[in-house]
Amino acid sequence: HVQLVESGGGSVQAGGSLRLSCVASGDISSRNCMGGLRQAPGKEREGVAAIISLIDKAKYADSVKDRFTILQDKAKNEVYLQMYNLKPEDTAMYYCAANPGVFRPLAQELYNNWGRGTQVTVS
Repeated sequence: HVQLVESGGGSVQAGGSLRLSCVASGDISSRNCMGGLRQAPGKEREGVAAIISLIDKAKYADSVKDRFTILQDKAKNEVYLQMYNLKPEDTAMYYCAANPGVFRPLAQELYNNWGRGTQVTVS
């Protein structure tokens, strides 16, 4: 089992930045891929960024490419989602999640351990 705790959400004006942090603990084999996923009101949950831990390879959704950066600090078991040039359409609950596999890293249905989420509001 994996425990994930997010922090760093909040409210920001359009064009602003936020950094979300996720501290992971538990079974390391269940978190080969760490993802940043979001769900806006009335919309399905979507993967926006993911990092394959072993090879430090990141993947981004087109909607956030060149604005979001996902990073990991293996020594601290932390993953960060740095978000720049935020837009109102980025408003959502953001989740940190862990996936034991490494294929289709943005596929939300493949993640089986989730944090509680942190709200990001862009106005």
